[in-house]
Amino acid sequence: MARYRGSVCRLCRREGIKLYLKGSRCETAKCAIEKRAYPPGQHGQGRKKFSEYGVQLREKQKVKRIYGLLEKQFRNYFHAADKKKGVTGENLLQNLELRMDNVVFRMGLAPSRSAARQLVRHRHFTVNGKKMDIPSYIVGQGDTISLNPNKLKKAPVINAIESIQGKTLPDWLSFDSDSKQGIVQALPTREHVTMPIEEQLIVELYSR
Repeated sequence: MARYRGSVCRLCRREGIKLYLKGSRCETAKCAIEKRAYPPGQHGQGRKKFSEYGVQLREKQKVKRIYGLLEKQFRNYFHAADKKKGVTGENLLQNLELRMDNVVFRMGLAPSRSAARQLVRHRHFTVNGKKMDIPSYIVGQGDTISLNPNKLKKAPVINAIESIQGKTLPDWLSFDSDSKQGIVQALPTREHVTMPIEEQLIVELYSR
């Protein structure tokens, strides 16, 4: 399956905002945004004014990169959100938040969404007792996400359990370190998306 293999720091610089694609590194002085807070490339430091379309495009690219999706995947999420009852933009963000890799990341079991995606791919988690290796799987309210008992001695799992100590989880998720189980207590709402996202711009872009 195709995926982006380039420098993720370039993506943050392109969007002019920390996308937290490298986990804790993004909180340090080594973060590319801290060193060079301008877009990459020869003309990155030049002044550029975006058109209305350009502003909408950049917002779509930003959200797509936050969740680690390619264009076709993202478009499919939008069409699915558009068919659901309710506000399309909020439906889109809810579907993205409910992806398996994002839930693992939001539970604090991985430093980044890309790291969470790798853990899911390697079957480090189960959903309602069944092994799960599909990062794009959409979890539902009441689903139980557990660490695979066969993987508990693996270094990534040990690190994941240690990393969750002291972390504050979104109130729609919970995780018990003793049982090594997390529960999707509710469906995420717009207020649970903490990144600065203007989803209406994405709706306007795809509605052109």
